[in-house]
Amino acid sequence: MKILTGNDLKTGAVVWWNGQGWSLHIADAVDAGEHAADILAAEESARRVNASYAIDAELTDDGPRPAHIKDRVRALGPTVRPDLGYKAAAERGWDWVI
Repeated sequence: MKILTGNDLKTGAVVWWNGQGWSLHIADAVDAGEHAADILAAEESARRVNASYAIDAELTDDGPRPAHIKDRVRALGPTVRPDLGYKAAAERGWDWVI
């Protein structure tokens, strides 16, 4: 499975390709498959995302799980304080993350 990630051009937030646009939540990420390079080129040229790239991931019961630890940290937030990550913040209704 190949999923796409990058940074939102306006906010710098880590985002994940959901098939229609970009989401803050990795659970929304979809398999880009063989179209990854084309999607990345179109999104970067439209200036919606910066520093985007495709990564390997596996589908789990909780959604996509990046293969590399670097991208897991980008997806879930601090490894020592998971209560400060994007998912925890969204569950509390916060629109920010420490």
